[in-house]
Amino acid sequence: MSGEASRGEGLSHPDAGEIKQCCARLYESEIVSRLLGESFHPGGAALTDRLGRLLGLSPESRVLDAASGKGTSAVLIAQRFGSTVVGVDLSSQNVAHASTEAERLGLAGRLHFEVGDAEQLPLGEASVDAIICECAFCTFPDKPRAAREFARVLKPGGRVGLSDITRSPGPPGELADLMAWIACLADARPADSYAAWLTDAGFTRAVIETHDEALTEMIRGIGTRLFATEVLAGLGKLDLASIDFPAAKRMTRQALTAVAERRLGYAIVRATKT
Repeated sequence: MSGEASRGEGLSHPDAGEIKQCCARLYESEIVSRLLGESFHPGGAALTDRLGRLLGLSPESRVLDAASGKGTSAVLIAQRFGSTVVGVDLSSQNVAHASTEAERLGLAGRLHFEVGDAEQLPLGEASVDAIICECAFCTFPDKPRAAREFARVLKPGGRVGLSDITRSPGPPGELADLMAWIACLADARPADSYAAWLTDAGFTRAVIETHDEALTEMIRGIGTRLFATEVLAGLGKLDLASIDFPAAKRMTRQALTAVAERRLGYAIVRATKT
C-alpha cells in the first residue's frame, strides 16, 4: 500500500486552487462569522491556550500562525504568552482585518500578517520557533507539501501544533453528503494520518490529544445561531435568501450524530522538528 493511500481515503474534490479559494471566500463571509461566532475553530480560546502551552510558547518565541484567518488566535498568543506572531493567510481580506485589529490593540509590534499559501510559505528557512495551525490542515490539498513547508521554516528543536477536524478511517458513507456540503472538510483524515504526514516531513515525538467535545460544543452553537439567524431572516431583518435553512439544520443534526458515533472528531497533534 502506498504512503498516500495509508493516510486514509479522502473524498473526490475539485482542483486544488479551487479548494483554496473556496475556503478563503468561505471564511471571509458574513454568514460564517454569524454562525461560528468569535472563534472559527472548535474549542476557541481554551484550545488555543492549550496548544500554546503544549508548544512551550514564551515571550522569546517567534510563532507562525498558518492559515491565521482574522487573527484571533495570533492576538491571544501575543497577549497570553508575549510571543511574536507571524500570521499567514490566503485571504487578503482576512489579513487586512487582522492587521487593523493588531493596530487597534496596540500589538502591531508583535503581530505581523501577510497573504500567503501554507504550501509555499513566504518565510525563510529555520525562521520560527513554533507553528500553530488550527482547523486548517484538513483543507490543504497537498498536505505532505504543507508539512514539509512547516519543517523548512521551523528551527531545529521547534514544535508544530495542529488542531483539526478528524474523520474515522474507511469509506465516508453517510458523511459524504455532509462533507460535500461543507466543502472545506472534504479531505479531513484520521488524527494518525496528520501525525504520519508530519513524521514523513522529518518531525518526531508526535503526540495526539482528542478533543471531540469541543467539536460537539461548536456544532451546537452553530445550531443555536442558525435558529436565531433564520428568525431574523424571516422577519426581513437579514437578506439571506441564498441560505437553505432546512438543509443547514439537517446537516447540523447529521454532524452531531457523526461526532457522537466517533465518525467525526477533533484533535490536537503536536510534533518536534529534529
